[in-house]
Amino acid sequence: MDKIYDVIILGAGPAGLAAGLYAGRSRLSVLIIEKGQDGGQIAVSEDIENYPGQFVEGETGASLIARMTEQAAKFGAERVSDTITEVSLDGEIKVLKGGKNEYRAKNVIIATGARPRPIDCKGEAEFAGRGVSYCATCDGNFFQDLDVYVVGGGDSAVEEALYLTKFAKKVTVIHRRNELRAAKSIQEKAFQNPKMDFMWDTVVEEIGGADLLSEMTVKNVKTGELTKITANEADGMFGLFGFVGTLPNSRMFEGILDMDERGYIKTDEDMHTNLPGVYAAGDIRVKSLRQVVTAVADGAIAAVQVERSMSDYY
Repeated sequence: MDKIYDVIILGAGPAGLAAGLYAGRSRLSVLIIEKGQDGGQIAVSEDIENYPGQFVEGETGASLIARMTEQAAKFGAERVSDTITEVSLDGEIKVLKGGKNEYRAKNVIIATGARPRPIDCKGEAEFAGRGVSYCATCDGNFFQDLDVYVVGGGDSAVEEALYLTKFAKKVTVIHRRNELRAAKSIQEKAFQNPKMDFMWDTVVEEIGGADLLSEMTVKNVKTGELTKITANEADGMFGLFGFVGTLPNSRMFEGILDMDERGYIKTDEDMHTNLPGVYAAGDIRVKSLRQVVTAVADGAIAAVQVERSMSDYY
C-alpha cells in the first residue's frame, strides 16, 4: 500500500474507535486495522450499566460498539481487516507489515487491548472449549441447566456470573479471598440472587474428565485442604469460566517500546510512548483503571496529540 496515512490505529476496541473518531473529525487521514471483531473484550459483554450516556434501560457491549463504529466511519476513518505481524516504529514513517499488506503512517496509535488471563490450573488448556470458557456471552447458552463455576472476584467475574444464572442451574463463584472485589452495587445483586453460591479462600488446582469437563480439585488457601468436585451424574459435565484479569496484547512491541514488568506499555498522561509519533491507548497501557470510559478517553487524547503534532507537516 503506497498511501502514507497521518495516523494508523491498531485495534478497533473503544480506545481505537474513539481515536479514529477524533482523528477523522480533525480531518486527518486515518486507517484503523483490526484483526477480529470490533469492540475487543467489551463486545461480548451482555450488560453495561456504568458508561455515561448509555441507554439507561439497558446496553450491551455489542450495541455500544456498533454506534462507536458508525461514528468513526462517519468522520472518514478507513478500515482494514488484517493481522499485523511486524512493525518498524523508529523512523519518521512507521511501517506495519500484515498478512495481507504493508501499511505506512506518520503516527501510530496502539490500541490492541488485552486478553483474558488463564485460570492457571492443571488441565486448563486441554479442556478449553470442552467445559472451560472465558466468555459468558459467547458460551453461556451451552450450559443450560448445568452447574457452572466462575473463578474471580472482581467486577467482570461477578457480572458474568450473574449473566450465567440465566442459563445455569447454579453458579458458584470461586474466589481466593474471603470477600469480593467487585463494586458494592454488583455484590448486592449477586448476594440476592438465589442461583448464586460462593466458595471463599479457594483456588482451582486441577480439572479433568473423559471428554468434557466433569471433575475439579480445589484447594482452600488458608487450610491447604483439597476438595474434589464432580459433575452431577445425570448432567455428565459442568462449566468453568475464568475472569481473573487480563494480559496485554503487546508481545509484538517487546524490545521496541518501554513496558512494565507485566508487559503493559508505558505512556505519559498524553499517551506518548518512548518513541516519537507512537502512542498507546486503552487496556494496553499502564493505568489504574481499565474500563470503557477510560479507554475512550485515552483514544481521544492520543488522537488530539497526533493532530497537534501534525502542524510540523503542514
